[in-house]
Amino acid sequence: MSTLRELKGRIGSVASSEKITGAMKMISSAKMHKAEQALRRLQPYRRQVEHIIGNLLTADTEFYSPLIEKREVRHISVVVFGSDDGLCGAYNVNLFKVLLAQLNSYTATYGKELKVSIYPVGAKMAKAVRKLQAPGISISEYSEVDSKTTGDGVKIFMEHLTEQFVGNKTDKVDILYMNFQSAGRQRPVTEQLLPVNNETFACNGVNAQCRPYIFEPDASKVFNAILPMFLMSVMQDVFTENRASEQAARVMAMQSANDNAQKLLEQLQLEYNKLRQQSITTELLDILGGQIR
Repeated sequence: MSTLRELKGRIGSVASSEKITGAMKMISSAKMHKAEQALRRLQPYRRQVEHIIGNLLTADTEFYSPLIEKREVRHISVVVFGSDDGLCGAYNVNLFKVLLAQLNSYTATYGKELKVSIYPVGAKMAKAVRKLQAPGISISEYSEVDSKTTGDGVKIFMEHLTEQFVGNKTDKVDILYMNFQSAGRQRPVTEQLLPVNNETFACNGVNAQCRPYIFEPDASKVFNAILPMFLMSVMQDVFTENRASEQAARVMAMQSANDNAQKLLEQLQLEYNKLRQQSITTELLDILGGQIR
């Protein structure tokens, strides 16, 4: 049976843990709201770029760009987003499971001769994908980016992926990330980044909002200038969603840890009170026994 001193020590330790998890939850919550606000600021720009492309697609002009070129898929690049830090529950595990399912889907669709390059974003995800050992799968760690990368870092990474596609080193680029829907809900999503699919704009209802425009210079040149902007906006959007989702997962994990610590603290406090009461009762009985003798 635990002594009063041991129980008191355990209570102090659990109470300290509860304070730490509570503080970490508040910090993660603040970071999540910051990322959520950044996501809201990015949305208008992306929608505007999509509307411009939607208007261009309705123009009576033939368009060509190496970024929309569809070819036989022999090599796929997959960018999978994760976290650099831990204590975010099953965030990275869930993404890794979806990645494994996606790799199986690639093999079923394109055959066993397909080559896949995986670009992990985040130290935890990089550590997980290094364990993958299968024919045709290679890990391409891009050291200049992590889960906290913004601005120029995202631009450089996007340019690298574009160069790989345009240079025929890869035939398709997909992105796998956690879509941020709310503080309590995120879901893994796989999207095709390259080649750019015209159906993307139709599915988003962009073409339905198009109005007649006169393009200067010609629509084809505008299209080729706007398309890289669209890809950049998508990549910036995904990096921001990844940060928001990671912090949301960490908030939930810290809340769960805080609740568990509180329950354990209540149990230890109850056990401590029982043991203390038992000790007091024993002392009283010893006192009364001494008086009787």
